[in-house]
Amino acid sequence: MAGGKQTTSFSDRLKQIYDQLSLILDRYSPAIMAVEDVFFAVNAKSALKLGHTRGVVLLLAAQFDIPLVEYSPTAVKKAVVGYGRADKGQIQSMMRTLLNLKQEPQPHDAADALAVALCHVFSRSQNRQLQKYCRSRR
Repeated sequence: MAGGKQTTSFSDRLKQIYDQLSLILDRYSPAIMAVEDVFFAVNAKSALKLGHTRGVVLLLAAQFDIPLVEYSPTAVKKAVVGYGRADKGQIQSMMRTLLNLKQEPQPHDAADALAVALCHVFSRSQNRQLQKYCRSRR
């Protein structure tokens, strides 16, 4: 303990993510999971930790037999902000607007998760519209 502050090891945090997400998946039985695809990060250590965390999520999707779709960070930003290079603040602001929230989701990661979910909803909606259009053209 440094300065009286308790620290949690990274492996313990991964186990917490696994345990909590397992409970959520068991309780709500989602039909599909959407996650952000791997991206190239400047900080290798952060990218590696993100990779481990994604691994936990991918494992749970497989264990619960839930189909998984992945969206690139650029696709997510473009879907919800309209610009593939939007920054974290723009994503937070747009999540507040699109979801009619009283304040911006905190932390940034919460806004990112909501953005991935909305990207999937928007993508499925566009696919249904395209399929409907193609059927009508026959």
